[in-house]
Amino acid sequence: MSVPEKQLDRRWLFALTILVVGLPLLLRLESTQREVSQMVTNVYEAIDNLPEGSLVLLPFDYDPSAEGELQPMADVFVRHCAERKHKLIFLTIWPQGVGMIQRATNLLQQEYPEYRYGIDFVNLGYRPGYEVVINTVINDLPSLYDADQVGTPVRQIPLMRGVENIRNIPLIINVSSGDPGLKQWIQYAATPYESINIVAGTTGVQASTLYPYIPHQMIGMLPSLKSAAEYEQRLLKKYPHIGERESVTNTAQLRMMSQDAAHVMLIAFIVISNLIFLLRRRGERAV
Repeated sequence: MSVPEKQLDRRWLFALTILVVGLPLLLRLESTQREVSQMVTNVYEAIDNLPEGSLVLLPFDYDPSAEGELQPMADVFVRHCAERKHKLIFLTIWPQGVGMIQRATNLLQQEYPEYRYGIDFVNLGYRPGYEVVINTVINDLPSLYDADQVGTPVRQIPLMRGVENIRNIPLIINVSSGDPGLKQWIQYAATPYESINIVAGTTGVQASTLYPYIPHQMIGMLPSLKSAAEYEQRLLKKYPHIGERESVTNTAQLRMMSQDAAHVMLIAFIVISNLIFLLRRRGERAV
């Protein structure tokens, strides 16, 4: 004779998951990382050690489906570059990346009003072709990007004067969620040209395929939201005034708190389920 089983309504589990994930966001609880990994340090130093006012290329190759994981990386990269007064060139090989670039330029205009379009940053937008775009801008950027996102001829943009290709740009910061993206920037830009240095932010799923390129073809990357939280912590340590702005929410550290809470909940479910199983087995033997 077996002990009768009682089923827990799964809706209670869904409700508990929503509560556990949502409460830290509502209460704005931040997950403080105790140690910044060497990988994150390498990426941070690649940007911070550039001479102030250096030219930086930022290809944002992701879409809204990856925004939850990658937008905090894009934001922290832009803030770091702005603190170093680097000159920023945005572009994308993803059609949906145009909106992601717009978020970055909005951040610049809101938090760094001294940044002037066309002088301190420019948005070249999207061009179709994927790998072909990368191959072209390596040798002749103006032939493909003859105008910026709003149609201004690239030759009339002060920041773009003298920028004939990307080979002499000191650093590329790629934020990528898939293919084509970071892998193609490494294969078609960094690998054949030693003068091209790349750092990146990418999804945790994609990261495992990219580690072999470190450190020769790529200086380092932020593989997942946890790395973005570490980067935020490192940036705020040197530039604490960033955290004093009302618009800055330390998004990665906030989202990591929700992720940590969800992980704890899953572990608790596993432990409780196994205890119930063992107690049920004991009850069956007693019967």
